[in-house]
Amino acid sequence: MSEVNIKFPELNKPAPDFNAKTTHGQKSLADYKGKWLVLFSHPADFTPVCTTEFSAFATRQPQFEALNCELLGLSIDSVHSHIAWARNIEENFGVTIGFPIIADLSMEVAKSYGMIQPGASDTSAVRATFIIDPEGILRAMVYYPMSNGRSVDEFLRVLKALQTSDEHKVATPENWQPGDDCIVPPPATMQEAAERKDQGYEYTDWYFSKRAIK
Repeated sequence: MSEVNIKFPELNKPAPDFNAKTTHGQKSLADYKGKWLVLFSHPADFTPVCTTEFSAFATRQPQFEALNCELLGLSIDSVHSHIAWARNIEENFGVTIGFPIIADLSMEVAKSYGMIQPGASDTSAVRATFIIDPEGILRAMVYYPMSNGRSVDEFLRVLKALQTSDEHKVATPENWQPGDDCIVPPPATMQEAAERKDQGYEYTDWYFSKRAIK
């Protein structure tokens, strides 16, 4: 039995380019230059878990936009199917889907982002989420099984953490939340390690120090 090659994008490298038909017209990666982008796939329209996820993304869309971030969904369905599903969500759940959804019938975008995985399905995209920065660089990606929905709040948290790390040149600890102290990059030389204790940080050891972000 031959192995199936799955192409995966790489962190901190340019995100795979695309030019695709969506519910808001043609969209390309270049359209999002200067903004953060959360690109996320779902297995199919008119499915219950996907409905909860899209409703959650739509409800939190203003919070993403406040962080200079746009949302872009994708599945291997037609534009007409996407439109019908979005209208159905609004009618049944009172949630308006305000972001575009890529109609990836050719699976071209899904394949370039590693969303098609034969271990899960040959014809549907798994639950994959990608955070792309304003320069088009892929900064984070998460894949979920088809049976389990994502936490949209976690992607908001990761986006805030990435922006904080970029602005202040720090790392963020486990479950970091805005306002929490951040981790100072460890020293790179013996001399810097010896001096770390007296640099005014919340010091635990030479490799582990924190500081507040104002």
